[in-house]
Amino acid sequence: MNHNPADGIALTDTGSSSSWAATQLVRPGLRRNPRRAHLLVSTVLGKHIPVDPDVVVSAGEELAGLVAAAVGGSDVDVLGFAETATGLGHTVATALGAHCYLHSTRRIVPGMTVHGEFEEGHSHATDHLLMPTSPDLLAGDLPLILVDDEISTGATALDALRQIHPSAGRGHYVIASLVDMRTAEHLAAAAAVATELGIRIDNVSLAQGSVELAPGLVETVLALPDPTFNPVAARSGSVHRVDAQWPATLPDGGRHGFLRSDAAGFDIAIDALAATVDAGLADSKDVVVIGHEELMYLPLRLAAALQKRGHSALFQTTTRSPAYVLDAPDYPLRRGFEFTAPEDESGLRYLYNASAPQDATLVLVADAPADTDALAAAAETLAASGADVVLVVVTGADPVALELARRARPLRGPEFGSYAAEEVTWLLKDLSSVSLEAGIEEREKRIQAGEAHYAESLPVEYQPDLAYRELFEKVLQESASRLAVAVGTVTEVVLAERGHDIALASLARAGTPVGILMRRWAFAAHGIEIPHYAVSIVRDRGIDAVALRYLADHHDSRSVVFVDGWTGKGAIARELTAALRDFPGAEFDDDLAVLADPGNCARTYGTRDDFLIASACLNSTVSGLVSRTVLNDSLIRPGDFHGAKYYADLAPDDVSRHLLDTVAARFDDVRDEVSTSVRSVLASDRTPTWSGWASVEKVRAEYGISHVNFVKPGVGETTRVLLRRVPWRVLVRDADAPEHEHIRMLAAARGVPVDVVPDLAYSCMGLIKNVSTEDAS
Repeated sequence: MNHNPADGIALTDTGSSSSWAATQLVRPGLRRNPRRAHLLVSTVLGKHIPVDPDVVVSAGEELAGLVAAAVGGSDVDVLGFAETATGLGHTVATALGAHCYLHSTRRIVPGMTVHGEFEEGHSHATDHLLMPTSPDLLAGDLPLILVDDEISTGATALDALRQIHPSAGRGHYVIASLVDMRTAEHLAAAAAVATELGIRIDNVSLAQGSVELAPGLVETVLALPDPTFNPVAARSGSVHRVDAQWPATLPDGGRHGFLRSDAAGFDIAIDALAATVDAGLADSKDVVVIGHEELMYLPLRLAAALQKRGHSALFQTTTRSPAYVLDAPDYPLRRGFEFTAPEDESGLRYLYNASAPQDATLVLVADAPADTDALAAAAETLAASGADVVLVVVTGADPVALELARRARPLRGPEFGSYAAEEVTWLLKDLSSVSLEAGIEEREKRIQAGEAHYAESLPVEYQPDLAYRELFEKVLQESASRLAVAVGTVTEVVLAERGHDIALASLARAGTPVGILMRRWAFAAHGIEIPHYAVSIVRDRGIDAVALRYLADHHDSRSVVFVDGWTGKGAIARELTAALRDFPGAEFDDDLAVLADPGNCARTYGTRDDFLIASACLNSTVSGLVSRTVLNDSLIRPGDFHGAKYYADLAPDDVSRHLLDTVAARFDDVRDEVSTSVRSVLASDRTPTWSGWASVEKVRAEYGISHVNFVKPGVGETTRVLLRRVPWRVLVRDADAPEHEHIRMLAAARGVPVDVVPDLAYSCMGLIKNVSTEDAS
């Protein structure tokens, strides 16, 4: 055949909104489809033609710029169309920093609910399914961006819009494409839908054009001889399999929704994937990374990451579309491969061109549902062409697990808590609307009787009188410099031993002010922004596993530093170690960083003195107006974070940020003292001796106390006993110590006797009353 049958397709440029023209973005191809015989083959998408990943990303970013202008810089959600635009849509969403990205799918996923569907009339595969982990991802008031690679009539986008709008209820939609081939009549139809639904529809594209088809093109294409697929070389290439693990609750694309908060974890996972694949490439430098069907964005990012590792990488994917293959000059589909669908073996899949410099390795990337015998057979089909094939199977991503994890949404101020959004991300479930408070006496009786766990309810927040609040201010001003030294010391020790690429995870709520202060010190001293999260840990129940999974999915688990205010007996340190030891799929370090370690049960600390940390003097009003954490089976479902309440009504008494600002204001004054302290700590033997636990046992025996949990050692723990438990008595080492003034005031207010015990290992201890015997025994 000497002529190019695609010559019967005439492309014309009619406009451009970018550096591209329509005739640069697409080339005419053919397909045997009686509804539509022509195919516009994109030169920048990476579907049918191998493309430099930088070109794909650049085109997507340029399209995102047009979208941003259309929405006036507003936050957006993005919907991409399967299968061709799944990667393009994700690229646009990434460039926009979209709140959520979702793409339609044609894959049936057991256990997942279909929340919407629409049709693409001219496509080889017409059905589009919408399967977000929650229908909430389709709702909202943000502009929704509908992304396709090429728009011929706009019917698919309008059908999708009609299906989504009743539940989404958005007022602004943008139809975005690389190339827009619609006529005036088609644009008028879109305007009519906008009027009908009372919405705004904008249209953006890199370029606009028109297509004119020769008469009888469909018949001409159907009459062409059968194309030849699956070229065979004199010598077959090799097939080498690489298994790559992906975090279970991190989406590997937009099929079930990709949130902005998923981006950091995705970047980390891609780097790890690239390292795994790079190790499996041996000496291969030229590669074509081939995604499978809708799995486009992950292989695109992999190709870009391999380029950074020194490979010359191109990118493309397989497809459902049976295009016509012809080895003729200027025709875009020069060779083709045909193989059985790996997912369900219900049909055929295709790959076109898959060409690169001689001796290039084909890197075929698929996910777990496609890991079948048919996938292995497809790899062998590619290898028969003479190319070496590296089959990369990315396993681990679990949409059902993701759906459960998605129930847990991180919280930030000002919607939750009084700390600024950048200071801390609360990995907690908001229970603010639930009544959980019980009187202290009643609550204590139920806990001690074994009828309830202390974490299932909350004590009524004790609000001290004016005299006590004035004392708090005095304590804060007098101890701020000492606190600043401890903050600087523990932060510098952490940075020296763990590096600067870390994430802080404070144990809510006592650890949270400390985590924020450590974050502030790191920025003031080194100019680094450290992410900071607050997570729940419950004695006898362990740390929040959903929060741990979130941290592991968004950061290198080895970089997470757990933070608390102080140690008492060391029960929480032991709880943390036990919880992290067997946590699957992650390598958390159980070294707990604390401001004060009087119990001698942590190796990373600011001081081992038992001194007053001002944040221990109050409850939520010094901890971001957030309650202690709650673990109650009736409220916390599988997949939820542990819970907490936000006491917004206490805002007039809130001193949370005041404490932070007061301590941070002393940072410059204590730099030299911190340097000396850090040298001393790093040079010392910091091996925990757990001496605090021994002293608690001694007190328990001397006072005839039945259980060690009734003994709370240290200034912070003693203050907690007086604020939210039923105290029996207080022990102090020095009757008139200034750091005990607030304790003596609280004890007097509650009628609690104070005993002086000169040889006490801690500066003070609080003993809890056994409410059944009216003493602590």
